[in-house]
Amino acid sequence: MATFVLVPGAWLGAWAWEDTARALRERGHTALPLTLTGLAEHADRGGPETDLDTHIADITGFVERNDLRDVTLVAHSYAAAPVTGAAGRLGDRLERVVYVDSAPFTVGMRMLDLMPPQSSDQLRRQVDASGDGWRLPMPPLEVLGLSSSLDGLDEGRRDALLTGATPQPFGTFTQRLDGPAEPGPDVDRVLVACHDFKGLLDAGVPMPAYLNQPPWRRFDLPTGHWPMLSAPAELARVLDKAVS
Repeated sequence: MATFVLVPGAWLGAWAWEDTARALRERGHTALPLTLTGLAEHADRGGPETDLDTHIADITGFVERNDLRDVTLVAHSYAAAPVTGAAGRLGDRLERVVYVDSAPFTVGMRMLDLMPPQSSDQLRRQVDASGDGWRLPMPPLEVLGLSSSLDGLDEGRRDALLTGATPQPFGTFTQRLDGPAEPGPDVDRVLVACHDFKGLLDAGVPMPAYLNQPPWRRFDLPTGHWPMLSAPAELARVLDKAVS
């Protein structure tokens, strides 16, 4: 059985993984959702100094404090950035890395690089206007839906997403990833592609095209960008299959 450390995307905490974690435990796995600094129940630990390095340290510290071995580290969305950094630092504690509707970062890359300049500028204005200069409130779902599929999120799940969301420390978006950022050659590499990301992969878009090739293993999941909310049991099934 596997040991999963489940890292949520932007604005989310461990709560978002609850149903998937429960389904994984029912299959006999150890499932450990993690809340990063400045978010959810750890919102009061965040500040203007909270950045990508903070979240990388959250992940590596969690694994090391709990003396976890043979870890399957799972990243959803934004978490690809700190998980990539942690994967390069965990050494032989790491057995597998799984990117859910996301892809590994390269050294020097930051979250804002994934957005057009006008979108980045808009986020900076939002942080200055309503985030005390360091927090990014979660955009309305109709805005998120322009770039990330909301498929599978009924009214109740959309309400849960909005109610549970907390502002994201903006330093995690602006800081560039520093090395090391590459897991060892024996670490298993897995991608779980939902609707939008599957389309990019199938189209051979340059950035994620290499994810279709070994050593990467790909699993498709027909749902939107938040599968731990829209299809938690199905996501657990895919993760179970990936480690079997």
